[in-house]
Amino acid sequence: MNILVAVTGGISAYKACDFIIGLQKNGHEVRVIMTDNAKEFITPMTLATLSKHPVMNDMWMERNDVEHIEIGKWADAFIVYPATANIIAKFANGIADDTLSTVYLGSPRRVQKFVYPAMNTNMLNHPATQRNILAIGDDEVYVADTRMTLLACGDEGFGALLKPRDAVKWFLEKAVL
Repeated sequence: MNILVAVTGGISAYKACDFIIGLQKNGHEVRVIMTDNAKEFITPMTLATLSKHPVMNDMWMERNDVEHIEIGKWADAFIVYPATANIIAKFANGIADDTLSTVYLGSPRRVQKFVYPAMNTNMLNHPATQRNILAIGDDEVYVADTRMTLLACGDEGFGALLKPRDAVKWFLEKAVL
């Protein structure tokens, strides 16, 4: 299966490394998109090395001017791991103002979509975020649960990203392979 993994900017972005490796161990081809904010937490070089493909970040600097559409057509599954409140809101409201949100909106309906939220408990529980999660679920996006734990900010509650091993397992259970 061809899997497009998108990494957004949050403290748990580093977990994408083990997630990508887990997908590959299950025989999947992985390519990566990352947001500018994700580059504050993990480098494109790391993700390119693990995926064995260049990381897509700037649709204006890619090899051709429609690669942001072609990569969506290449994928059988589109996974956002981790997904910030910001990207979930963009998906829910059809906003395409960066490479990731443009690829998401430009990917065909046949592409299975999976989102793994990761954020502070208060952000996760905010009514706007809850509405956005429901909205993308209505758009046939699978949304993973978060874990309850002590978060990076010191708060305790839900909002932690599923651990990579559990995230791969959840994907394999939900995806039509």
